[in-house]
Amino acid sequence: MHILDIMKQYVITAYDFTDADAPQRRQNVCPHHLDKVRELKENNNYIAGGAILNADEQMIGSVMIVQFENDEQMEAWKNNDPYVTERVWETIDVKPFRQAVL
Repeated sequence: MHILDIMKQYVITAYDFTDADAPQRRQNVCPHHLDKVRELKENNNYIAGGAILNADEQMIGSVMIVQFENDEQMEAWKNNDPYVTERVWETIDVKPFRQAVL
């Protein structure tokens, strides 16, 4: 059985808060967020991700593709990510996703 047969995949689109302190907050929290992403990768939960940029190439959000055994695990991870707990991401949209196997 292939890992994709047992894991549910999700695409997460998250936009940052827009207050004056938001860019600095993102910068301060980024190392902690990336530590958590490395843990996801080690546990085979991370597929891809990166920053969303505006026209001036400033980070304004994130896109991640992750996979978990169920919705509850995904929600537990999301709700404890430093970008959530430290108020970097203001809006978060989660949709089911299916990676094409080529």
